[in-house]
Amino acid sequence: MSTLDHNEPDDKKILGSHGPSEIDASAGYEQSDVKVTGILVFLISLGIFVSVCGVVTWGMGKIINAHLNKEDGPNSKWTRTAEIRQLGNLPSSPEMQNKIAEITRTFPTPRVQTDDGNQDVADLHAREDLLLNNYTWVDQSQGTVRIPIERAMQIIAQKGLPVAPAVQQAPLLAGDQKPTITVPLTSGFARTGYEQDQAAAQKAEEQQTHE
Repeated sequence: MSTLDHNEPDDKKILGSHGPSEIDASAGYEQSDVKVTGILVFLISLGIFVSVCGVVTWGMGKIINAHLNKEDGPNSKWTRTAEIRQLGNLPSSPEMQNKIAEITRTFPTPRVQTDDGNQDVADLHAREDLLLNNYTWVDQSQGTVRIPIERAMQIIAQKGLPVAPAVQQAPLLAGDQKPTITVPLTSGFARTGYEQDQAAAQKAEEQQTHE
């Protein structure tokens, strides 16, 4: 015979029959065993997922390598990877370094910069200084000579610059403004930090030699 009261509402009947059971907390700890079924299912699923991913990635790698080998062709003595460890550590030899430097100078340009291009810029400025501060031929057959810049400045100071013929400017259109020409603050030429350090070191050496 059922002990439920048929006069109670349906929701109270459901809560009464399927509600949470009373927990005995007198022991002070959980008395029921851990259900390992869910943990085992998760671990097995994780293992299957990792295995499938490994097989898929291995197959993709084989397909990619096969495609690359087909494009590159069969391996030869020119395509094999050299085993550098068999050579060992090369001794530090100034003669060998100078020989390597001479060989690299024979390589066609442009070459890889070995010092961030500092020496190349210094050499460029040294060549420019030779042209600016010395007499050089521009065209020997016609007697054209390049004079030092200091002498050119003296001649310009004495005789002045040649006056160019006036150029008639086109009329300004509506909304246009007459351009203003400002004199640059510098000539655009400046020694690099590398050149300044080299000049300072050379000056220090000259002072030591004089002392």
